[in-house]
Amino acid sequence: MPFSDLSFREKSAWAMGALFIAVTAFYLFDVQPISWREGLAPPVDRHFMKIMIATIVGSIIIQSLLASRNPKEADTPADERERLALARAGNLSGIILGFGSVAALMNYLVHANGDLLFHGILLSLLVSTIAESALQIYFFRRGA
Repeated sequence: MPFSDLSFREKSAWAMGALFIAVTAFYLFDVQPISWREGLAPPVDRHFMKIMIATIVGSIIIQSLLASRNPKEADTPADERERLALARAGNLSGIILGFGSVAALMNYLVHANGDLLFHGILLSLLVSTIAESALQIYFFRRGA
């Protein structure tokens, strides 16, 4: 198994990164952001519900499968190296989320479209979550 030598948290980062890449790709295909340049965005409700359900169900399934393969390791608290890697990844992904949210707010000043603002912030959240998973993997591999 290619992932058998990884820690639980690194496996979780890989799995959640893959889930959020899939959810983000589905979201982008569903809302078609090409029209966003003109200040047009589809209503939020239908798209938001789809990705929230996919994210919640996918996360539960992924974490349950990972924890069932090695319950003892899943219950073990993060060691010092893992805590540092998680903190650094969270800090940097927060910067990405902040940058994307400010960009969405600036776009709102131009277009005054609340749906577009929501989609911009949601996309920022998805991208920052992918970045957090990628950064966790990087820091775990690098040794924080």
